[in-house]
Amino acid sequence: MAIQPVASPHHQPMPADTMTVPPLENGDRLTRPEFERRYKAMPHIKKAELIEGVVYVGSPVRYTQHGKPEADVQIWLGTYRIGTLGTGSGGNSTVRLDLDNEPQPDILLRREVGGSSRIDADGYIEGAPELVVEIAASSASYDLHDKLRAYRRNGVQEYVVWRVLDRRIDWLVLREGEYRPLTPDEQGIIRSEVFPGLWLAVTALLSGDMATVMAALQQGLGSPEHAAFVAELQTPAGGASDPAPGA
Repeated sequence: MAIQPVASPHHQPMPADTMTVPPLENGDRLTRPEFERRYKAMPHIKKAELIEGVVYVGSPVRYTQHGKPEADVQIWLGTYRIGTLGTGSGGNSTVRLDLDNEPQPDILLRREVGGSSRIDADGYIEGAPELVVEIAASSASYDLHDKLRAYRRNGVQEYVVWRVLDRRIDWLVLREGEYRPLTPDEQGIIRSEVFPGLWLAVTALLSGDMATVMAALQQGLGSPEHAAFVAELQTPAGGASDPAPGA
């Protein structure tokens, strides 16, 4: 027999509709509306994703394998956003890609003007951001398998996976429907094809040398191609922009 919660002066019972929502568990195969319904009913879960119709619930996060690497990437991408009016970055933001995929990327970067995604009425991202970064333990992670296929199919233009235990960064660019690797130049820097001026000193990031990472980025932000990109964002050719806050 099911045990019912007992009301007290200090404890109010949960609404009946919430109590009837099944829990969100790893491996569940759900539609996107049902995934969202269960996710919203479980506010204690901080990260859950629907990838190719399968639920993945986040586990506790280690500082060395995820927390610090993610913070370093946030600093790098956030600095680019500050220097590039017309772009937006976010961490752990729900993205409604399609009916079978609702990921929550570690970090993303998108064009706010003339881009391939938009902010919907609920405040979620609808469509594919131009660039997504995921922090993964190794090549065995679903970030490099099912999630990669979902991002590719939905048109995420650049996909970066930092494999912490492997000490590798995979930077993939979408060309003719397939992801192709971008490789560092002779200075050890990878330059984004989608976001001009977004330069990454790969070895420095892997070793935690953020001073060198930021110095390389500042060079990118000072490049002629970045200046041209910023000018383009200010005068997009028919591109719609995100609504102003509160609009």
